[in-house]
Amino acid sequence: MKTTIIGYPRIGELRELKFAAEKYFRQEITEQELLETAKSLRLKNLNEQKDKQLDLIPSNDFSFYDGVLDTAFLLNAVPKRYRALGLSPLDEYFAAARGYQGENGDVKALAMKKWFNTNYHYIVPEIDDDTEIRLSDTKPFDLFSEALQNGVLTKPVLTGPFTFLALARYTGKKTKSDFAQRTADVYIETIRQLSQLGAEWIQIDEPYLVKDLSAEDIVFFKTIYQKILAHKNNAKILLQTYFGDIRDCYNDICSLDFDGIGLDFIEGRKTLELVRTNGFPNGKTLFAGIVNGKNIWKNHYQKSVDIISELKTFTPNIVINTSCSLLHVPYTLRNESKLSPEYKQHFAYASEKLDELNELKQILSAEDPHSAAAYQANAAVFSQPRYEKNHSLAEKIASLTEQDFTRQPAFAEREKIQKETFRLPLLPTTTIGSFPQTKEIRRVRSDYKKGSISLSEYESFLRDKIKDCIALQETIGLDVLVHGEFERNDMVEYFGESLDGYIFTEKAWVQSYGTRCVKPPVVWGDVSRSKPMTVQWSKYAQSLTEKNVKGMLTGPVTILNWSFPREDISLKESTLQIALAIREEVLDLEANGIQIIQIDEAALREKLPLRKSDWHSEYLDWAIPAFRLVHSGVKADTQIHTHMCYSEFSDIIEDIDNMDADVITFEASRSDLTILDVLKENNFRTEVGPGVYDIHSPRIPTTEEIITALQKMLSRIPADKLWVNPDCGLKTRGSEETIPSLTHLTEAAKKLRASL
Repeated sequence: MKTTIIGYPRIGELRELKFAAEKYFRQEITEQELLETAKSLRLKNLNEQKDKQLDLIPSNDFSFYDGVLDTAFLLNAVPKRYRALGLSPLDEYFAAARGYQGENGDVKALAMKKWFNTNYHYIVPEIDDDTEIRLSDTKPFDLFSEALQNGVLTKPVLTGPFTFLALARYTGKKTKSDFAQRTADVYIETIRQLSQLGAEWIQIDEPYLVKDLSAEDIVFFKTIYQKILAHKNNAKILLQTYFGDIRDCYNDICSLDFDGIGLDFIEGRKTLELVRTNGFPNGKTLFAGIVNGKNIWKNHYQKSVDIISELKTFTPNIVINTSCSLLHVPYTLRNESKLSPEYKQHFAYASEKLDELNELKQILSAEDPHSAAAYQANAAVFSQPRYEKNHSLAEKIASLTEQDFTRQPAFAEREKIQKETFRLPLLPTTTIGSFPQTKEIRRVRSDYKKGSISLSEYESFLRDKIKDCIALQETIGLDVLVHGEFERNDMVEYFGESLDGYIFTEKAWVQSYGTRCVKPPVVWGDVSRSKPMTVQWSKYAQSLTEKNVKGMLTGPVTILNWSFPREDISLKESTLQIALAIREEVLDLEANGIQIIQIDEAALREKLPLRKSDWHSEYLDWAIPAFRLVHSGVKADTQIHTHMCYSEFSDIIEDIDNMDADVITFEASRSDLTILDVLKENNFRTEVGPGVYDIHSPRIPTTEEIITALQKMLSRIPADKLWVNPDCGLKTRGSEETIPSLTHLTEAAKKLRASL
């Protein structure tokens, strides 16, 4: 029995790729130095996987920014505006990912969306009618050869054509069908060249297969792969799926000439049932995803052994696999020096999951798997209770009624009351919350955590930063202010640190997009609030100005979705626990004079099931009420805001309206404001602020550019319901970008107000 993984983290054990890339963006290192850093990280990953006896080691799972963007460049699906800049290939790639503003031109970045049901973001390919699909990059071949030269025969990984074409945005009249033949030709040529270089297995990832598929989708998939599989050369082709099951097309896939089929036995609710009911085709290899690639909890060997033992009755050809790429978990526990053994014994990051795969291989090769030492040690860990249950919290959740999830009075009446209370101008301006987190801020926060400065010194520093931030916003002319969030390391971790039931890691960084990494906290036990979390700073900021300062909170669904959740209770129960804690904070803010409170649900869509038939029963029927529970107790003249970013909202827009917030801000600039038509078509009642510029790009928008965006918004949204704001928080940007961008934003709003 062999082992493999779908992919490995690429940012480096200590985020080396992130720091090198950001130095390159600042022109502090050369392109060659960045390339050398990337190569050293790839070789380190290869050696780690080799040393841990992984049998099929992936290559081409590395990316400087995003694997889907890499595929666009492989296929030459790159809009002309980036080619026209005349940049080096690497800079052209980064221009598409981040935008570009310089002597060669001024272009926005490609759109960015959530990668299925994860917190990773992919770059959306953009295909014009005159796009010439052809093989235009050598990356898969270069990385395969690089590994081979270092003594490792790898399994090259490619994002599949079906998924790529399904995710792409088509800007003209042509559709994915018009590009299918040429796309298939590129994959045929890629497979041919990899085969000539010596590749034995080639992995083609098709996660889109776990979504709802129509008969037309399945025919499209089969048409592409019948062409590709007719030209396999000497290579074996693995079709790899993940994030769910392939119930719509299982038999169709089994009938095609794939040599291996990768199935997810963690998130694929019907995967085992599909094999039980339909069997598994003779002669093919089943790549069984039984080690969770999205969570950090140790694998329960008993469950894995039971699954593999049953699968052996259907096929002898099994490779033990992860459920998805290990991109979604931290690199290694080795660097967690502050995490006690009590906790660490329950965790497995990417490196430790390699150990689990190796141990499972040894266990399953034993005559009696249950007597193997590794099996017994694992069973002992799972036999121990982890924490003491909070019975009073369980009773509180059990006693919730419909009234607890319903805010009074109804939205229309609240809107009138709030217009009279706040007397804001038309097109009120605000920001999403955070202001730039400078090196100085991070240094002082680190000094405080290390004990180098006292609490009073740290709080004095924060008061000065907040005072400066309020003054800056008043100078710029914003209407509703924020305190800047200088005390917060992260919009989830900060709250987790103030809640009972959470534990925190030291180096558990996970890539969110590009060079942006997050360090999700861990839900260890029952979650409750023992003290106020934000009142002190919101109250202080409000004391500095006559304008309203928003209280800034993260919503319960996002806190859970951006944490590593428990696996022993339901997501619903965990979310309701967090919702009760945030509700207490909301009411405390209100009691302390904060009249506008923003409760961000940036990750609302993240755990939305990939199949529409499961949306309400498995998620929305409790996720939306959990948000309402947070704010249902406030007064009519307290205005509740929320924010969402980098997701597709159109198909759940009615559910978003049912969150019953007073104002919602969306990411919209990077997707060309496509959400506007959806809002109009659905008679969206909530006041709304579609982002007018992209904060994830270093570009500074002009006043005229923002006016154009607002005019487009006003053609679909009534002026008395439209807010003006950036599309996300500003903490990743510098002051040199933030100040002129916000100045242009307020100038644009004032000019349009005058015309209205």
